[in-house]
Amino acid sequence: MKILCMYLPQFHEISENNNWWGKGYTEWSSVKKAKPLFKKHVQPKIPLNNNYYNLASEDAKTWAWQAKLAKEYGIYGFCIYHYWFKGKQLLEKPMEILLEHPEIDINYSICWANETWTRTWYSLEKEILISQEYGSENDWRDHFNYMLQFFKDKRYIKINNKPMLNIYRSSDIKDLKEMICCFNKLAIENGFDGIYVVASNNNGDLENRTEVIDAYYNFEPGYTLKHRLNVLQSFNYGIKIWLKQLRNKHINIKILERKIDARQIYKVIIDGSETSSKKVFKGIFPMWDNTPRRGYKGLAYINTSPKLFYDALLTLQDQIKNDELDFLYINAWNEWGEGDYLEPDETYKYQYLEAIRAVLSKNYE
Repeated sequence: MKILCMYLPQFHEISENNNWWGKGYTEWSSVKKAKPLFKKHVQPKIPLNNNYYNLASEDAKTWAWQAKLAKEYGIYGFCIYHYWFKGKQLLEKPMEILLEHPEIDINYSICWANETWTRTWYSLEKEILISQEYGSENDWRDHFNYMLQFFKDKRYIKINNKPMLNIYRSSDIKDLKEMICCFNKLAIENGFDGIYVVASNNNGDLENRTEVIDAYYNFEPGYTLKHRLNVLQSFNYGIKIWLKQLRNKHINIKILERKIDARQIYKVIIDGSETSSKKVFKGIFPMWDNTPRRGYKGLAYINTSPKLFYDALLTLQDQIKNDELDFLYINAWNEWGEGDYLEPDETYKYQYLEAIRAVLSKNYE
């Protein structure tokens, strides 16, 4: 089982975020300001030893620490978010720094997070910050040529001599077939056998153009919450949200509107009943609590724990066949603003990472 962790690069300043959210904004900004919203709600989340790192540091010390830590606990690699808007890029510096330091021992691949950016975190979804556009063949060539430098990196994950390209919202790309055809042609011209395209199963529209892609990865917990609960489970979850929204609106209080027991989601994730004509890489998550970003409009998963995580991993490992394509996607390595991370914090220290190592060695205490 090769574990890939989703990796967020938004831990450094960029001019756009400074303009949109205020000078000095990084992912840590919302994390530090978080407040508890219900009994036993642990907020703010604090990285172990107050390690509020900066990913724009040219010395790459954080990258070296993260790679060493990941390797030590058995993680195969990172799936790094990449933000490309028809030639305009955001948050590209951390991955470029990694490329410049070949001595850092970590496998990685790109996940194109192809979403329009809005003020969703402040419930202003219609206020667009930067729009996602895809352009035509010349734009696709420019995009491929930028990614090519990473594809050529010996650390970049390849399957059958095809660089792996994960796409978060592939269903949003109208001309996906033509775009991938262009990418494949350019990849072959550069010595590869094409591109290995992995579409995300997430909380949005699912990709049904199976002839265009090579595989899916399950982006949890959003995929299961949106698409895999039964009718009764979905109804119970929805009615609770509706009642809390009414209460907030008419009594003018601010209680958390979305809360769900992680044990319910884990049970569905590990039931193993999914079928697909394409390879599906399973997914799992350690924790989830995006109230640092969204406040009382956020979503918190309760009853998460390293032991629950370990048990789920153990079951998933038994389900996954032992071959070259045994990837398991963990969301995430460092989504601190969503309370969804493996990096050590002041509450659990290294326990979630220890659970991974224990599964791989089948030894948990």
